[in-house]
Formats: sequence, C-alpha cells, structure tokens
Amino acid sequence: MGNMSLPNQLTVLRILLSPVFLCLFNSQNKDIRFISFCVFTIAALTDWYDGVLARKYGFETQWGKFLDPLADKILTSFAFIAFLSVGFIEFWMFVVIVTRDIGITVLRSYAELKNKPVITTYSAKVKTFIQMVVIFYVLFFYSIKDYQWFGDILGSAADYLLYPVFIKIMMIVVTILTLYTGIMYLIDNRKTIRDIYASSSQVSQ
Repeated sequence: MGNMSLPNQLTVLRILLSPVFLCLFNSQNKDIRFISFCVFTIAALTDWYDGVLARKYGFETQWGKFLDPLADKILTSFAFIAFLSVGFIEFWMFVVIVTRDIGITVLRSYAELKNKPVITTYSAKVKTFIQMVVIFYVLFFYSIKDYQWFGDILGSAADYLLYPVFIKIMMIVVTILTLYTGIMYLIDNRKTIRDIYASSSQVSQ
C-alpha cells in the first residue's frame, strides 16, 4: 500500500479488519468478543478519519470515491454475518440488507466514476444512521453481556437489553427501511441507470 494515499490505506484497512472482527466475534471467550467490538469500532472510525483527511489535504481520488463506500458496506455486511451466526437476524433479512447495500453502493460508485448524476435521499442517510446505531447497540451489549459487573450494575434489566423479540423488531425495522430506501434509490436514479446501461451496451457491441 506504499503508493496509496493515507485515506485509501485506511479504506483498505477497514476492509481487512472486517473478517478479523468476525473471527473474534465468534470466539467463546468473553474478552476476545469484547476485543471484536473494539476492532469494529476502530474500523468504523477509519471511515470518519479518512474522509477528514481526504477533504482537508485534497486526497480525494476516483479510486477512493469508489472504494470508500464499498468498504463501509463490507464492514456492515460482516456485522450482519455476525448477527446471523448467533441468531440475531433471520436469513431472509440478511439477504435483503446485504444485497441492497452492496448492490446500490456498487451502482452508485460506478455512476460517479462515469460522472453521472446520483441522487442520495435524506431517507437513505437516515437508514445508514439507524443501521449503525442498531449494529453498535447489539455489538456492544453482546460483547459485555457475560461480564459479572454488567449484571451487577443493571440487575434484571441486563436480561432485556438483548431480549430476542426486541432484537427481532429492530432487525425488521432495519430490513424494511433498507429495502424501502433501495427501491427509492432505483426510482430516483432511473434516468442515470438507463444511461449507464445504454453506454455499457454500446461498449459491448
């Protein structure tokens, strides 16, 4: 990564940390599970920091514009893989969320590479915020649930923070919001999508 700018290096680091987080998350050791939460947090912070560096020092590149949002979705997808592995999310929800996020991100990044106009709605930003809040909520409490001090501090309330019905409701909300914003994105950007398809067809001929 020597020839890469620092923001792009941080983006690649975020991708590399994603499977590391998952491996640690699936450990039976509570300390290692807590480390997995720390790894995810560090990976998420690189998204904020590489954006700051890119804007402040003019490191923004076409490659970075393509890879950065993709790295974000790879990280969140690994979080949902982790949730799937412990039964926090159903398989159909996982498929909907990951397919929408990765698919729309690739389409959006490709459109920007082609200098095509891309409309990002407010609802999509709300979706991203809610998605991250849910991910951090579940990861944090799952990573500390087996520590004695956690139960001592919260008492019986500790049992309800990861109550299956509560978690399922959150995941349903995230799934519906993710699907809705994906459909709206396709509708709002249908002209750009048609233009990309037309230009791709001409190239292939």
